[in-house]
Amino acid sequence: MSDATANGIPASGAPAKSSLLTQDALMRKRNAAEARFKAYGIAAIALSLSVLFIMLWTIFTDGVSAFRQASLTFPVTLDAERLDPEGNRNPEEMARVTTIGYTNLLNDALVAHLAAEGISTEGVDDGDIADFISRGTPAELRDQVLADPALLGQTITVSGFASGRIDGYLKGRVTRETAAVDTNISVEQLDLADRMVEAGILTSGFNWRFLTNPDASDQRPEMSGLGVAIIGSAYMMLLVAIFTLPMGIAASIYLEEFAPKNRWTDLIEVNISNLAAVPSIVYGILGLAVFINFAGFPQSSSLVGALVISLMTLPTIIIAARAAIRAVPPSIRDAALGVGASKMQTVFHHVLPLAAPGILTGTILGLATALGETAPLLLIGMVAFVQNYPAGPFDGGMLDPATALPVQVYSWASRSDPAFIERSAGAIIVLLAFLVVMNIIAIVLRRRFERRW
Repeated sequence: MSDATANGIPASGAPAKSSLLTQDALMRKRNAAEARFKAYGIAAIALSLSVLFIMLWTIFTDGVSAFRQASLTFPVTLDAERLDPEGNRNPEEMARVTTIGYTNLLNDALVAHLAAEGISTEGVDDGDIADFISRGTPAELRDQVLADPALLGQTITVSGFASGRIDGYLKGRVTRETAAVDTNISVEQLDLADRMVEAGILTSGFNWRFLTNPDASDQRPEMSGLGVAIIGSAYMMLLVAIFTLPMGIAASIYLEEFAPKNRWTDLIEVNISNLAAVPSIVYGILGLAVFINFAGFPQSSSLVGALVISLMTLPTIIIAARAAIRAVPPSIRDAALGVGASKMQTVFHHVLPLAAPGILTGTILGLATALGETAPLLLIGMVAFVQNYPAGPFDGGMLDPATALPVQVYSWASRSDPAFIERSAGAIIVLLAFLVVMNIIAIVLRRRFERRW
């Protein structure tokens, strides 16, 4: 008996009991387990993509209508006796006529125009017709006249927003069934709206002012926009980048390349990891106590918001930058030191250029995450109603009251009028667009600075 047959291996010429080309029970069981695991993974990905699709579909279907707005176009005669009783064409004297006077002028002009066009107003009175005009349109006409008193006595064509209910009717948000139980609109007004659409008086078009207007009161949802929120978010992200990039990258380089490995550095690393996991609302409480109550910085300013967001984002940037530096092979460092480079030259001439793609990607993704934070900004007062644009960045605008995109989403979503809910979804679309742009920048920078070895 040979060693081969003694060990259970069939001798030459003996029939083999198994083959690599045929699966035994153990192999079939293992392949089935691998197939199940693959199916689980595909199912998990499909479920995640389905949930993401449903979320995006819901946001876009609810929010895309916020970028369209109903408008009324009709001629208005600027009666000098009503708008300038003194007759001096002095803007200071004309300013004594409040928006109520301009409201009455617009209401009379719209009623007269409907009569001139032969449009039936059966079932509605003059007050119902006045409800078609947004409450922001008289204020805009007043500002236009005060800026150019020479308009008095002329007949101009006014194109102003329609009220929120009429706008909702053109978008399908308001129906005849809901109008029957709504005290702010009637079915007869909807019938008149249909006749005005046919006559070209009531139209709907793209609303650029949704991106430029400031917030508006609950009585004028159609006038509200994201102008202040976009500027406030831009100011905050600019300051956050200035505060976090140099400090975060410098801390990462020191901890990874120069700091001695002892109990103190271990303590620092543990605390950095713990700070990255602290809930964001805790940073809001810290910012309220330190920057507002103690330091006395102005509440609801972009500077305070940036300081709070910087404290929250800094640990994340440090962790991402350290991971990118650590990913550089040790052979790069050894080769640089071997040809006579100093430690500083090795880090800044060799390690950092190779780690730059990872550092930039992690930093931008950290800033993108910070852009969507809401809780800490609520605690420092950025949820306040802000209707005035902040000044320029070099004119003290960083200290002016402002708001941010996620806070504006929260503010509109908490209001009862359906028009604000629509605008809340529209603001989410704008915020997602900002995040997509930041992620694209991260990808471009990563490929731009990527080096292969």
